Amino acid sequence: MESLAVVLLAVFSAGYLVLAGADVGVGMLLPWLGRDERERRLVIASFAPFFLGNEVWLVAAAGLAAGAFPGLEHELLTELYPLFVVLLVGWVVRDMGLWLRGRVDAAAWRVVWDGAVVAGSWALALAWGSVLGSVLGGGGLNAGSVLGLPLALVFAWHGAGFARWRLPVGLAGRAARVGGVPSRYGVSAVVLAVAPVVAGVRLPWSESAADGAGLTMTAVVTVVVLPLLVAAQALVWWTFRGRVESPSYL
Repeated sequence: MESLAVVLLAVFSAGYLVLAGADVGVGMLLPWLGRDERERRLVIASFAPFFLGNEVWLVAAAGLAAGAFPGLEHELLTELYPLFVVLLVGWVVRDMGLWLRGRVDAAAWRVVWDGAVVAGSWALALAWGSVLGSVLGGGGLNAGSVLGLPLALVFAWHGAGFARWRLPVGLAGRAARVGGVPSRYGVSAVVLAVAPVVAGVRLPWSESAADGAGLTMTAVVTVVVLPLLVAAQALVWWTFRGRVESPSYL
């Protein structure tokens, strides 16, 4: 059951980074992709149907880690707690910006909350990049600080690839290249999917696994949940598979 739990955690972690990494990346590039209010609403509409469902993958991964590998979760949270604080704050700020930007019809109001979307997205990308960098570098904040920015830029690259697919043709051209590098959603998705798998190889799974009953129950519940989550995600992606044509509810 331990091996099954590790594989499931890899699937949920990779799924979150690939799916949510796209909306985080688009948020990072919001001022560049959207030059006025109408364009910014279209940019946000490109990921509006997806971002809440994408976050479920993180919730599932966290629940699985807590149930199957409580010792490892405690160790990571203790060692990297500043990064997880930044991550949580960025998550809240980004989502607040998305939900509140359209609640008042005033330019200054939207500027503030658009700034929250951008700042929160960058905080999320830098925090996740630093967490992955810390694990890849053998632990500690120093490794994370070195690798955090390059990995965070992968999120922006990934978001550009997503925006290139979802935005109207006129706006999609802005997402064709990021810093002179052509945006390729498939390539960036592979990078973000492989990163947590490679990082996971360095972690002491056996030493931190839960007891037999707890590990078995967590793995079984997760096996039941996974196909439901995949089916729901596939339905959403199929429903909103085309380019954005009008602003969303956000």
